Amino acid sequence: MSKEDKVRALIVDDEVLARDRIREMLKGNPDVEIVGECANGKSAVTAIEKHSPDLLFLDVQMPEMDGFHVLQKISAEKMPLVIFVTAYDKYALRAFEVFALDYLLKPFDRERFQKALERAKSQIHHRGESDFRQQVLALLEDFKTKPEYLRRLAVKTSGRIFFLRVEEIDWIEAEGNYVRIHAGKESHLLRETISVVEGQLDPKRFLRIHRSTIVNIDRIAELQPWFHGEFRVILRNGTQLMLSRTHREKLQEILHKPL
Repeated sequence: MSKEDKVRALIVDDEVLARDRIREMLKGNPDVEIVGECANGKSAVTAIEKHSPDLLFLDVQMPEMDGFHVLQKISAEKMPLVIFVTAYDKYALRAFEVFALDYLLKPFDRERFQKALERAKSQIHHRGESDFRQQVLALLEDFKTKPEYLRRLAVKTSGRIFFLRVEEIDWIEAEGNYVRIHAGKESHLLRETISVVEGQLDPKRFLRIHRSTIVNIDRIAELQPWFHGEFRVILRNGTQLMLSRTHREKLQEILHKPL
């Protein structure tokens, strides 16, 4: 097969192991050429504009610029076919299916990967490029006009991955580039920044009460005035958190009364 006939692929994922896995699975496909790898959204936009790949393996959740924002930065004529890669079983997956795109839910096996790859190659070889470009653009428009929020989180614990429903969450605290999810008597560490997680949660249900804290509003039992305009937030399980002055306004909007 000539170089011109090969499918030119770009891999975008902030996790080294995830990029390694995709690269390893592509080794057995002589008709696919990897034109580059990117560890963040900003470098991905630059690489797409430079290399014009046919196929993009794109992680949905990345710090600073996620997969959706990457696509929003790409010009229509440079839009490749996209296979989304995600650890989250959420609203986006339904949208991908509606627009005949594909996705890989981590952890995926070789059989699922090959199915997605063959589907992508078939579209690239037998359908006009404008078709799937329009599909992606329509997906992005739908994403902007119909915001939905996480219903569950994929949590890794002791080598296992299980799904935690968001209504089970009591509160969330930042730990650097990670967040710790508190649910009942258990806590789980998630590799994501608190700002990204905040954007994925329904603001009518979850409230940022401090730069390092998000709380499930239904878990709040009491508010106690504290020093310098702050409040102590008492949860139903007895946990005590702080509501900073800079985040009082959002809570006042929800309560429809001043604090």
